[in-house]
Amino acid sequence: MRPLKTLSGLLSLASVALLAGCDTVLLNPAGDIAAQQGRLIIVSTALMLLIIVPVIALTLLFAWRYRQSNKEATYAPDWDHSTQLELVIWAAPLLIIIALGAVTWISTHTLDPYRPLQRLDAQRPVAPDAKPLTVEVVALDWKWLFIYPEYGIATVNELAAPVDVPIRFKITASSVMNSFYIPALAGQIYAMPGMETKLHAVINKVGEYHGFSANYSGAGFSGMHFKFHGLTPSGFDRWVQSTKAAGQSLSREAYLQLQKPSEREPVRRYANVAPDLYDAIVDRCVESGTLCMRQIMAIDARRGRGDAPAVDAPDASDAICTVATAEAAAFTPTARPISTP
Repeated sequence: MRPLKTLSGLLSLASVALLAGCDTVLLNPAGDIAAQQGRLIIVSTALMLLIIVPVIALTLLFAWRYRQSNKEATYAPDWDHSTQLELVIWAAPLLIIIALGAVTWISTHTLDPYRPLQRLDAQRPVAPDAKPLTVEVVALDWKWLFIYPEYGIATVNELAAPVDVPIRFKITASSVMNSFYIPALAGQIYAMPGMETKLHAVINKVGEYHGFSANYSGAGFSGMHFKFHGLTPSGFDRWVQSTKAAGQSLSREAYLQLQKPSEREPVRRYANVAPDLYDAIVDRCVESGTLCMRQIMAIDARRGRGDAPAVDAPDASDAICTVATAEAAAFTPTARPISTP
């Protein structure tokens, strides 16, 4: 018996030693959205353990008490029903499922990533006149591009935001689906080419946090990591100024070079960004002379209604190469009237 106790003690110590290096950021985050998600994990786990723990304990108890060698246990081969036992077996799980359903329904709406923030933390609501910081996120192969449209700057593999300021992320991808994830800030959200997803979050503590891709996207996926800096307002202003002083320019031509697959890219900073670059990335028409998706869909819609698109006319394609000229140059009126319901 003594060797078993010694082995059990060694296993316990080994488990503690292994867990000592774990980062429990999910349960101790620095952002309010992630904190609410962490509490949801704890509440859901506790509710499920209310059934799991007693079932495991009773299984072991029954196996021990009613073992073949225990002659003192009651032997009742014809027993088949107990109203009290059936009530416990069915009522307890049903109540837990109802509680889990209620918690999940409420949290699904409260923590909707598309929903603007209502509070900075449990004690502080968002001020009515508070303006969120907008960050446009582009998942490239295999790096992250962050555009700050309000400041006209951009960075690669580096993200920063002031504490206690709502952040509105607009997220897309250049080629394949990816997943944007900062565990200390909020849950993951997918980045998809030709589409835009959104995420609202806030960072409440100054510090440096880890961000990465949580969806496999090819050979360089393991290197898609970046640092997220939670800064004081003055620290964020200094970071913006230092980025503007970097001297590089992110033109459309520079972006086309940047989006080419590369692995483990260092941090880059851009002092200025081409106008409407993010919109062109979402519309998949960064390259000059390329039809945007909205133009293609508009052409299809016109054809479906019986219109004749101007792209069939000579030299019309030369006029349809940017988002700005899409509606003005995509079509010409037809001689045949369009019937309306």
